[in-house]
Amino acid sequence: MLVVQLIGQRDLELARDLIEAQGLRFEQNFDALIGIFDGGELIAAAARERNIFKMFAIAPEYQGAALLGELLTELQRSAFQVGYRSFFVFTSPRSAASFQAFNFSPLVQHPQVCLLEFGNGLQQYLESQSELVTPGNNGAVVVNCNPFTCGHRYLIEQAARRVDRLYVFVVREDRSLFPFDIRYRLVEQGLADLANVAVLDSGAYAISAVTFPGYFLKSDVDLQALQMELDLLLFARQLAPFFNIHTRFVGTEPYCRTTRIYSETMKAVLGRFSIATEQLERCRVDGQVVSAFRVRQAWRKEAFASLRRLVPPTTLDFLLSAEGRELQAKLAAYKRRH
Repeated sequence: MLVVQLIGQRDLELARDLIEAQGLRFEQNFDALIGIFDGGELIAAAARERNIFKMFAIAPEYQGAALLGELLTELQRSAFQVGYRSFFVFTSPRSAASFQAFNFSPLVQHPQVCLLEFGNGLQQYLESQSELVTPGNNGAVVVNCNPFTCGHRYLIEQAARRVDRLYVFVVREDRSLFPFDIRYRLVEQGLADLANVAVLDSGAYAISAVTFPGYFLKSDVDLQALQMELDLLLFARQLAPFFNIHTRFVGTEPYCRTTRIYSETMKAVLGRFSIATEQLERCRVDGQVVSAFRVRQAWRKEAFASLRRLVPPTTLDFLLSAEGRELQAKLAAYKRRH
């Protein structure tokens, strides 16, 4: 029995039937879908989305370590081919031991979800940031910055005044108009003069609603709430102790309900680890909160007088550059608020 790629419509239907027969949910987003046949019958399937492995399903009469190992080997091979060196599995706590038998290590355990990693990615990530670690009363801000605005700058300045060192984690996930490398560069340039601020790449250790697979959860589970909790548990258990972070800062959110809920969840989850959550007032221009959404609207309209009051000089320089103009052409098709 060989592991094969499932690519045709018939293959997809067989995979969906097998996955749903196990009480799991079939998710449309994946980069690779693989399966194992026995005499024309699909007996095992799994999928990969970037470096996240998901939708593991094995027919009951074939269940055992052998087929799971074959699926994992093929997913690891395909992920390795496109440049990934560490891999993740989100699964139910009762299934975690099956993956641990293949050298996956738990990063976060929750009553409903266990996040495991293959490889020493987290250790390598932390070691790569070790020169930035200092003792003291440190804080953190996690930002996307699509793009970096005067609002971000104001929030970070206020937070930096309250701690010995402030770590600014820029979310690596590329689901924004501004690619990660540009977002990171603009944050670094916009904060270069703040001596006690360190800008960091979040790596793979910020869990988003987009990358969180809920295929193994019951349909009545609030996936968004669970994703938020898991992200905050990962921060509290793995990142905060390493960087001596005692406070996480967030801005007030007058518009986005999801962001408000995340802030409320943050207080509850981080509080269990003696990490404070401090909410800071956002800055306003012309009576309105400065947001990346507002900046993109002004950029789309080429309202440069407004842009000069909404973004730092370093961001403005980029927006007016040839590189920025290329990105501006994609604005019409970009509909997300964040």
